[in-house]
Amino acid sequence: MKNRPGLKQYIFAALGVVILVLLDQYTKLLAIAHLKDQSAFVLWNNVFELHYLENRGAAFGIFQNQRWFFVIMTVVILVVVSWFYGRTPVEKRYLPLRICMIVLTAGAIGNFIDRLTRGYVVDFFYFSLIDFPIFNVADIYVTVTFIVLVLLIFFYYKDEDFSIYSRRQEQKHAD
Repeated sequence: MKNRPGLKQYIFAALGVVILVLLDQYTKLLAIAHLKDQSAFVLWNNVFELHYLENRGAAFGIFQNQRWFFVIMTVVILVVVSWFYGRTPVEKRYLPLRICMIVLTAGAIGNFIDRLTRGYVVDFFYFSLIDFPIFNVADIYVTVTFIVLVLLIFFYYKDEDFSIYSRRQEQKHAD
């Protein structure tokens, strides 16, 4: 397939991932330094607060203490996203898709680092108005990426845009 990402695109992707992961990890270090063992810091009364939580599961408390499940799932996700990134053309039309893959990768790595180094994920954003599960910057990356991908798939890309991922289409471009 022609027009696959080259060294420049991989460097851009790696740099983007590193910057986003550093931002996520920095906010978690701030949360540990300023929120751990403290009462919640209310930013907007009955709406939004900073509340330190050591999350050993996923959203809504599911999969508690399943550290290796999350580690394995993260590795699988990173392999799949890398595979898709390597097969996504450099054309401008696919830029939103490539950016989504970069942001998704950063979110997965951000929480992966926590699970490997701490055994839990540091969460600290809490929307008390709707009693939404406490989350972090990496969770924002993953959630926003998912929403944007759904919107792109349903409203921007057409079925034929995804033929780039089929083996037959790949073989046609190679000929």
